Amino acid sequence: MSRHVTTPRVLVTGALGNVGREVVLACGAAPGLIVRAAERRYEDLRERYPQHETTSFDFTRRETWAPALKDCDCVFLLRPPPLGDMSATLNPFVDVAYQSGIKHIVFLSVMRANEMTWVPHRKVELHLERHGAGWTVLRPGFFAQNLQDAYRRDIVEDGRLYVPAAQGRVAFLDVRDLGEVVSQIFHDPCSFLGKAITLTGPEALSFDEVASVLSGELARPIRYEAASIAGYAWHLRRRRGLNWTQIAVQTFLHVGLRNGDAERVEPALPQVLGKPARRLSEYISRERSSWR
Repeated sequence: MSRHVTTPRVLVTGALGNVGREVVLACGAAPGLIVRAAERRYEDLRERYPQHETTSFDFTRRETWAPALKDCDCVFLLRPPPLGDMSATLNPFVDVAYQSGIKHIVFLSVMRANEMTWVPHRKVELHLERHGAGWTVLRPGFFAQNLQDAYRRDIVEDGRLYVPAAQGRVAFLDVRDLGEVVSQIFHDPCSFLGKAITLTGPEALSFDEVASVLSGELARPIRYEAASIAGYAWHLRRRRGLNWTQIAVQTFLHVGLRNGDAERVEPALPQVLGKPARRLSEYISRERSSWR
């Protein structure tokens, strides 16, 4: 039996994370969409989003999929970092989603996933392509919010940015812009069906320049110290307590920055939003309390 839905309902997976939160807020603030936030920690969801629909959801528990998808028209699909086996989690979820009547899936991939066949995100991209149904892939660059997450303790405790990026430059992307892009896509899906879109910030900055912006906003000196690869791995293990898998991923990511993997400024984001992407200085000014 066909469904008659006047207002599209969006299921947002990973709704408690940095990206999911901005997608929920952007889609919820725009008229014409109903948001259903999905995550494992249901009580936390209800507390954070009392104005939106919420549902308990876990990619590893198939019994949560159908209730989350019920009456939804589109999905924002985000891979939880701990999940590596896409054939047992995200890909079968995609199958179930389309079978339940989902018309459009927006999948958050990673930059250059089409060139890195070994990353889990590429397996999901290919699975979406094989379906031939409604999908859009977003390939974001390096998030500005890493300054609040991966780098925060170094900034607060040591007054430094300590990464093995050498003099590489980065076009930092504000996740708030990403959320607005997703909202725009769900409002006008026909313009984005079957497309893979790379998103970056508006300017490529060195970590020395990032440290200078932080110093100005925080009114105290923040320096950039270019770490060696071995020194950075040891720092993550000894000072931050990460496991070796986390260390390998984070180190590999930053070594790529040395080679210019994240310095290219792409035009897609302002084209989608009709306005310039947010600059890193705007983000740091807005979130300055995070580093005090």
